[in-house]
Amino acid sequence: MTDDTPLALTLGDPAGIGPEIALAAWRARIARGVPPFLMIGDPEFLEATANRLGLFVPVAEVEPESAVEVFPKALPVWPLPSGARVAATPGAPSPANAGAIIESITAAVDLVRSGRASAVVTNPIAKFVLTQVGFAHPGHTEFLAALAAGPGGVAPLPVMMLWSESLAVVPITIHVALRRVPDLLTQDLVERTARIVAAGLRERFGLANPRLVLAGLNPHAGEAGTMGSEDRDVLAPAVARLRSEGIDIRGPLPADTLFHERARATYDVALTPTHDQALIPIKTIAFDDGVNVTLGLPFIRTSPDHGTAFDIAGQGIARPDSLIAALRLAHRLANRS
Repeated sequence: MTDDTPLALTLGDPAGIGPEIALAAWRARIARGVPPFLMIGDPEFLEATANRLGLFVPVAEVEPESAVEVFPKALPVWPLPSGARVAATPGAPSPANAGAIIESITAAVDLVRSGRASAVVTNPIAKFVLTQVGFAHPGHTEFLAALAAGPGGVAPLPVMMLWSESLAVVPITIHVALRRVPDLLTQDLVERTARIVAAGLRERFGLANPRLVLAGLNPHAGEAGTMGSEDRDVLAPAVARLRSEGIDIRGPLPADTLFHERARATYDVALTPTHDQALIPIKTIAFDDGVNVTLGLPFIRTSPDHGTAFDIAGQGIARPDSLIAALRLAHRLANRS
C-alpha cells in the first residue's frame, strides 16, 4: 500500500463515542500526525454530530479514491453502499441502527480487500444491539474473521493483541467466565495462538525473531503442580513444542512478576491464559493509547482499546487518544505490507 490509499474507519455504534472521537481525530490530524482516513457512514449524521458538539469539522461526501486528497481540508465520508441513513441519540443505543453498523464493517473489509483502502480501523460496537436483529457472531472480531473467509469458507482463528509502545499482550481465552478457562485452555489452543502471534509480529511488525513469554494460569505458575496442574500438564508441553519449532517463547512464568519494567524489556509480547491477566497490566500502563490489533486475518485491523462509552457519549469529553493510536498503527503496518 502507499500513502495514496486511505484507512477505512467504520461507523461503530452511532449512539456511542465513535462518531465524536472520529471528528476529534480529524481535528488533531496536524498536531498529532493522524494519517488520512475515510469514514464509512452517513455524512449528514456526522455533520449534525459535529454541529451539536460545536466542532468545526467540514464533512465531505467522497469516493474512496479521493479521500486522501480531501482529508487535509475536510473529513472524507463514504456513504453506506445501501444508502442507509443514521439517526441516533447519544447514550441510547437502538437496534434500528444495527444494519448500518454491520454494513459499515462489511464495506470497510470490502474496500481493503479490493485495494481501495489500506487497513480496517473499527470504532466500538455493542454486541447486544446487534443480537436483537439476529447477529449470530460471538463478537466483532469473529465477524471480521467470517468476512475474511467469505461464503462457505473456513474462518481463520483471529487473535486479539493489545499493543502499546510499552507493552503488548495477548489473552489466549477472552470473554469467558473464569470457571471455564481450564477446560478451554488446551495445548492446541496455546500452540495455535502462539504461532499466529509469532507470524504476525514477523510479517506485520517486522520482527525477525519475536520474543514471546507465556504467563502461568495458577499462582506461581502452579508451583510444580501443587497449585493446579494446568501449567505443568498443558502450558509447559505447549512451550516445549513451540520451542522445537523454532519459536522463541518462555514459560509458563508467574504472572505477577511479568509486567514490571525490567521484565517487559525481555520480551516483545506476553501471552496470558485469561482475559484480565492481559488487560489489567496494559490498561494500567497504557490506558489512553493502547490499541487492539487483530492478528491472523488476511488484512490489517486495528481498533481503539475501549468500548462504546454510552455513559459519556454526546458530552464532548471522550478522548480520541486510543483511536488516534489505532489509526497511526494501522498506517504503519499497512506501509510495511
